Amino acid sequence: MRPLASALLLLLALPALGEELRAEAKARIQNLEQHLNDWDIEGARSELAELEKLVPQEVEPLHYFRGRLTFEEGRYQEAVEELERAQVAEKPGSYLKLAKDTRGIVRDHARAESEHFVFFYPAGKDEILAPYALEALESIRSALLQDLGHAPPGKVRVEVVNDANELSKVSTLTKEQIKTTGTIAICKFNKLMVTSPKAVVRGYDWLDTLSHEYVHLVVSQKSRNTVPIWLHEGLAKYLESRWRGKAGQALTPSVLALLGSRVRKNKLVPFEAMHPSIALLPTAEDASTAFAEVFFAVELIHRERGNEGLRAIIEELSRGKDDKRAIETATGKSFAAFEKAWLAYVRRQPFPKELIPMSAHEKKELRDELSAMEKEKKGREISFGDFAEVEEVEARKLAHLGELLRERNRVPAAAEEYGKAHALVGNRYESVSNKYALALLELGRLEEAEKVLLGSLTSHPATASTHVHLGRIHLRRKEWQKARDAYLSALAADPFDPEIHFALFAAHDSLGKKELAERNRKAAARLTGVRPDEVPKYARTLAKDSGNLADPSLPATQASPAPDAGRIVEPPATPTR
Repeated sequence: MRPLASALLLLLALPALGEELRAEAKARIQNLEQHLNDWDIEGARSELAELEKLVPQEVEPLHYFRGRLTFEEGRYQEAVEELERAQVAEKPGSYLKLAKDTRGIVRDHARAESEHFVFFYPAGKDEILAPYALEALESIRSALLQDLGHAPPGKVRVEVVNDANELSKVSTLTKEQIKTTGTIAICKFNKLMVTSPKAVVRGYDWLDTLSHEYVHLVVSQKSRNTVPIWLHEGLAKYLESRWRGKAGQALTPSVLALLGSRVRKNKLVPFEAMHPSIALLPTAEDASTAFAEVFFAVELIHRERGNEGLRAIIEELSRGKDDKRAIETATGKSFAAFEKAWLAYVRRQPFPKELIPMSAHEKKELRDELSAMEKEKKGREISFGDFAEVEEVEARKLAHLGELLRERNRVPAAAEEYGKAHALVGNRYESVSNKYALALLELGRLEEAEKVLLGSLTSHPATASTHVHLGRIHLRRKEWQKARDAYLSALAADPFDPEIHFALFAAHDSLGKKELAERNRKAAARLTGVRPDEVPKYARTLAKDSGNLADPSLPATQASPAPDAGRIVEPPATPTR
């Protein structure tokens, strides 16, 4: 029996309630359930307070709704106690099971706060995430308040989990669903839940992901949870980049190439198939295609109607219209005409002529455990096996030869072979581009290396290693602002690379940004175990002319236990949030 029906039956059976009180109690319970479904926690709390005035304090329905509310407010111990009093079954997906699992996972989490957010994270190196996360979240909050006219009341709770296994426990997704679509974060239960970048071999776009989930929260609350999933995901994907600038900057070239391939094959994912969640689509490719499709649907509406068009759709849905009628009202055209215009708009996009392989960053492999070799090698370096992605046999052979020569310290010859491979494949593979650039850096051919790296970013804009290598060039030239920007771009994908924090210390110190430099000093010390007063020494080795740009000498990241992850996940090119 559903909780609402159970609660009504229990209350209506109470002999102490008169007919009038029963009617009011029934109305209060229905309102309370509706507020919870609408993601309106304040409204639900108010209704519960009124209900508590009408009925005995120890009846099971009151305990159930108290448990629901305290769970969504992050008061997990209270939630467990209330739900147990309500005799809720502890089974997969039940609120009692969720409350117990979440309580266990976040019990020892540390916390950091900003004006509108509370950020909970596993004690340890995840501490370095907090200031960047809070700044990005405050930025997206300000942007969406301007764009959509809504911000959640109070402070939004954000919880970092260690791995995919923990994410499945604090959500209603199974590990198999997470594996299939690469879900890395979820917005549900009045909070944001995100996987730590440490669970992903070379990181992922975690700041965009946090912003993406925040968009979901704003849209859910503003619409009273009436926006269908395809439109929800389109809004979140289109607006997620607002924390760092304009909307519409989150679609990667590899995903654009995939969409182009599906358009040519006439194999798009229907809007209806995206319900109830893109995370439940059969394959990672389907999920990536769906994200790209809905992105362009929202972009088309925004281009034609601006923010007012987006607001109008959400507001019409909150008034009870279905998605088709809401879009018709907001766009001034029939839904059939909108679909036709959308498809034409998609077909007009400048798709790459060929599929662009996912970069190491975009693969976002959630790890179960790393081999000893993986633990020892630097996250930004690429081993022989990574050239397996290179489909062109001759280019792959040349890249392998270049790697063998570089391992034997025959750098000029290595650069020549890498260059031949790069000439054959261009910017198609970030592995080839970065290895070629590293060899050029080692030879001091900075301008050539910079050209290769900038070219690689046109196909793989979010690859942390490419930004790191560009940052080294700017440090060498003492271009402090450009170095800062490059390393911050790398941090947005791979925040646990110590070089990023040493380099940012050097850049911020040189720019006179002492408070930010101190932040970077602490992060570098936290990651490597060096004394904070030693950080400037290592930072100087990155910036001085005699430094080895291909492989600077820096302390390694401190070893930490691998998270107890589930099975390895290979998410789509754009992660399902």
